[in-house]
Amino acid sequence: MQRFDYAIVGSGPTGLAAAFELSSRRPDARILLMDKAAVSSGGLRNDCKMNFTFPIGFPVEYWPRELADGYLERVVSFLMPDLMLRKKIGEYRRRAEKIGVELLEIRQSHLGTDGGLRLIARLVDDLRSRGIEIALEETALDIDAAASVLTTDVREIEYGSVLVAPGRNGFDFLRKLMDRIGVPFSDNSIDVGLRIETREERYPIVQDYYDPKFLFPERVRTFCTNSRSAHVVRERYETSGGSHYYSVNGHAWSTDRPANGLVNFAVLRSVEFTEPLASGQDFAEMLGLQAMLVGGGKPIMQRVGDFRLGKRSTRNGFVGDLYDFEPTLKDCTPGDVSMVMPAKFLRSIWKALKQLDTIVPGVLHPSTIMYYPEIKLYANKPRFLDERSFLALPGIHLAGDGAGTSRGITAAWASGLRAADGMLGGEFPS
Repeated sequence: MQRFDYAIVGSGPTGLAAAFELSSRRPDARILLMDKAAVSSGGLRNDCKMNFTFPIGFPVEYWPRELADGYLERVVSFLMPDLMLRKKIGEYRRRAEKIGVELLEIRQSHLGTDGGLRLIARLVDDLRSRGIEIALEETALDIDAAASVLTTDVREIEYGSVLVAPGRNGFDFLRKLMDRIGVPFSDNSIDVGLRIETREERYPIVQDYYDPKFLFPERVRTFCTNSRSAHVVRERYETSGGSHYYSVNGHAWSTDRPANGLVNFAVLRSVEFTEPLASGQDFAEMLGLQAMLVGGGKPIMQRVGDFRLGKRSTRNGFVGDLYDFEPTLKDCTPGDVSMVMPAKFLRSIWKALKQLDTIVPGVLHPSTIMYYPEIKLYANKPRFLDERSFLALPGIHLAGDGAGTSRGITAAWASGLRAADGMLGGEFPS
């Protein structure tokens, strides 16, 4: 049986950050970084948009501002991002404030999906040069907490400390693992919404502020804006019962690619369930499966013009006249989002979109497309033995988006640093 001082499950931002921190401060240590994917995965591959301002991405129950700011500076000093300028947003902010909406000012950088892939390749090469073993296409299956043994689909590994950071796609794996090893947790909150796609000229704020963050009443917000060379994608999720559904998401290429004149962004409603609902994850799966049923196994898209008329969109109706651009996600079913999206979510989001159209007139042009579903799973909330280092059981740390300690690249990276500090024996740098 092989033995490693530190084993890391998940090669997204959380796992990468921990690997760099551990190897920098313990260059003599044996470190393993594994991922079931064929390439290093996580948010760095998806548009690679990073926000460097609290509280974006930082669940406040785990991250007091002073603590988050300290870790953010460590993230910045390592990644050295090229921060984007914000210009001429005062008028947008004044319009927002008049109708009870907040526009946040966030330090941002954007590499694009292709730029993110180049960054990942550089980071992985750096880790290998440090002697870290990187095991891709190796799937973690279980942990024997008493014996300090990690079982994968190819071997058993003895570890000194292990960090489990599977990200959002590993949400179900993580909750099943916590059930098996006896880590209490709650799973009662999700984000559900639409991805909006329109011409950039109808959402011109992105020319001055790449990813504008609007906070609306009823816990609705804009999220993950993409422009210049933007496109909508679908992401496959497997349910606990073995079925699958697709959630939509947005990407953009770097400035190396020609612009296509389109912009997309998410509008999400957050909800926290109370008894008797046991699992936000199960609720999300049901929403996803329902959308697949109505969409014939595909996500649903609807033009705003059709939605306002109370009719479904059709394939023939997606061309010509006012409907003057093609959807970038072709493998999607024209339909009626109101058939599958819970009314409470839809009412809140439609109200927010009308407010947004007041702040940035034109976004609700009849041709604008609403894609459904966009579901974000952040709901695992372990009960930690030591919250400062995200220690769930002796020798076992849980962190990242799948464990509810972050919501995005930079907070996930900060979570990896924080877990690594604990894995190093509680050596928390000032």
